[in-house]
Amino acid sequence: MNTLSHTLRATESIRHGLERWISHDLIALAARLGIAGIFWLSGRTKVEGWFTLTDTTFLLFREDYALPLIPPEWAAYLATSAEHLFPILLVLGLATRLSAAALLGMTAVIQFLVYPAAWPTHLTWAVPLLYLLGRGAGRCSLDALLLPRREG
Repeated sequence: MNTLSHTLRATESIRHGLERWISHDLIALAARLGIAGIFWLSGRTKVEGWFTLTDTTFLLFREDYALPLIPPEWAAYLATSAEHLFPILLVLGLATRLSAAALLGMTAVIQFLVYPAAWPTHLTWAVPLLYLLGRGAGRCSLDALLLPRREG
């Protein structure tokens, strides 16, 4: 056996091993936990106690985050609620695709209407959200327990 053939077989063996070890389930779990943490921590900066929005939050939505077509108070409550609800659902792996779509929509609003220069950060948020939207929560989730995949 020549060196190139041996190298190709070794590379293929390593690739198969990595694909078995680093499964969709592991990637989905890491994506769910990672992106949930980002949005949860952001939501926690906007409240005191469990869910009292701070004066600073309202100021941010009036001045820095000013969105067209929606009053800043509504936007503050909606965004803060989303930053609490959807990360919890992602951690549980419940309604994962819906949660990923909602947070991806929020990311798009932030990108295009609030901080357009922050696209590298928003892209790092969008990647796991797109993965979860396309592939789902994986087997370590309530989605998998409640809605088992039908084969065939």
